[in-house]
Amino acid sequence: MAGENIATPSPDRPRLLLVEDDAGVRRSLQLLLRARGFDVRAYSAGAALLADPLADSAGCFVADYSMDDLDGLEVLSRLRSRGWTGPAVLITAFPTADLRERALASGFDEVLEKPFREHVLGDTVVRLTQAREAHRLS
Repeated sequence: MAGENIATPSPDRPRLLLVEDDAGVRRSLQLLLRARGFDVRAYSAGAALLADPLADSAGCFVADYSMDDLDGLEVLSRLRSRGWTGPAVLITAFPTADLRERALASGFDEVLEKPFREHVLGDTVVRLTQAREAHRLS
């Protein structure tokens, strides 16, 4: 996890968790989501994310499905078991109807197929976090 979360957290930027095992993809998504106004905490593995004490205060979660240690479904399951209730987006290069069904049943709000246009993930995360905030305030 060293070197992955180099930015100082900002109280006015919503915290987002990103777990992606491909370093180039992770860095690209991290930069993209920071440009959209998020304080992105990026991890190369699910276990590293789950070990971070700041993870439970995040407002959104983006996970790759296929990773070496834990898949994205398992990471979300563990976050949910700790009481985390934010919106979640699964990204995958191996989409199937079964995976989509399992992801939605396990609490993911969206499943995005890689590769996707850069605005798709940012727009999805903004929409989900704004909807969650509007619901919380109503």
